[in-house]
This record gives sequence, C-alpha cells and structure tokens, in this order.
Amino acid sequence: MDSIVDALNTAYQEFVGAVASTLEAKEASGGHVTVTRDAALENLKQRWELFLVACDRAEEFVESVKLRIGSECLVDEATGSVAGKPGQPVTPGLPPISAVRLEQMSKTVRWLVIELQHGSGSAANLSMPQHASAPFDARFHEDSAQ
Repeated sequence: MDSIVDALNTAYQEFVGAVASTLEAKEASGGHVTVTRDAALENLKQRWELFLVACDRAEEFVESVKLRIGSECLVDEATGSVAGKPGQPVTPGLPPISAVRLEQMSKTVRWLVIELQHGSGSAANLSMPQHASAPFDARFHEDSAQ
C-alpha cells in the first residue's frame, strides 16, 4: 500500500510542478506561441496522464481491499467465527453456515438475478441449477428436499 501512496504522491507532485512550469512559460512568452511554451504544455499533458494512471491504480487497490474485507466479513459472519464485542452479551441469531454453502447461495442469487434481468418469466417458474457434485447443508430444509 505504501508504494501505491508514494506513486500517487510522486505523480501529483510532478503534475503540480508541470502546471507551475507551464504558467511560467506562458508568462515568459508574453502570450505568444514559443517552443518553450509548447514543450511545457506537452510535459503538462504527460504529467496529467501519469497522474490519472496513478489515481486509477490507487482506486483499483482500494476497491480490491473493500471487496476482500467485505468478503471476509461476510464469511466470518455467516460461519459464526466473529466473536461478540467485549462487554456485550452474545445474542443467538441464525446458526452459522459453511463457507461452501455461503458461496453456493451467492452463486444462486447471482444466477436468479441474471435470469430475471433477461426476462425469463416469473420467479415462481425459475428452476434452480442443480449440480450433482455440490454438497448441501442439511440444516436448511430446502437443501434436503432436493
């Protein structure tokens, strides 16, 4: 993460420096087109593009961390591996489910969303994809009725 922050900071500083150089070149040219001014503008354009690339990389990193943290929290919550906060009583909720079962449910929901988006009819007429090799969790009655 430090390298991403450093790269973003460096790209920003270079961009700000290029802006300053461009403004200086514009002032020195008296508003006329000169080789120095054109070179400063070209440098500014390059620094701007490099800054945008650094921003995109940082954004991709943040998104991947958000997804990873969200997935880990979801799995922890679903599998019951999250302990209650100190000093708070643990309240019984839904029984924990396996990470494999959680992934199956997630895929099923995605499949249903895709089917509904394609207008395949009412939700009652949708048939769930069946995978003979997929394990099931006997705690859920809809799994044992297959």
